[in-house]
Amino acid sequence: MNATIALRITSIISLLLAAGHTLGGRSSWSPGGETETLRAMRAFHMNVFGVNRSYHDFYMGFGYSLSVLLLLQTVLLWQLAELARTQPQTVRPLLLVFLVASLASALVAWELLFPVPVAFLLAVSAGLAWSYFLARPKTAAE
Repeated sequence: MNATIALRITSIISLLLAAGHTLGGRSSWSPGGETETLRAMRAFHMNVFGVNRSYHDFYMGFGYSLSVLLLLQTVLLWQLAELARTQPQTVRPLLLVFLVASLASALVAWELLFPVPVAFLLAVSAGLAWSYFLARPKTAAE
């Protein structure tokens, strides 16, 4: 396997994470159904910079913003896969940045969310680490 293939696989895992995050954010996302907390989130409104939003609006907005960033990650990893074919030394520092961010996100998910996003984030992290290794400079013996 080479770094290009490993990054394409990692990009697909990232896409699955983005899809799961987005679908999980739909209106039926609460496993407890309509709860007092959800009703309170929808009822509590505030004026911020001239617009009136509920706490639930902010919650959903931040969630969908994260979905957009996960899609951005997916596209960038796919594009980096092509670059890894011709310029692996250029890709390695970028992969390291993505790896650190992915591991940090996995830690946050471990502390505050639940096991499914942790598993996907660790899978993305593993793919990034493997891609980083595969994109290493070749020695004379290789």
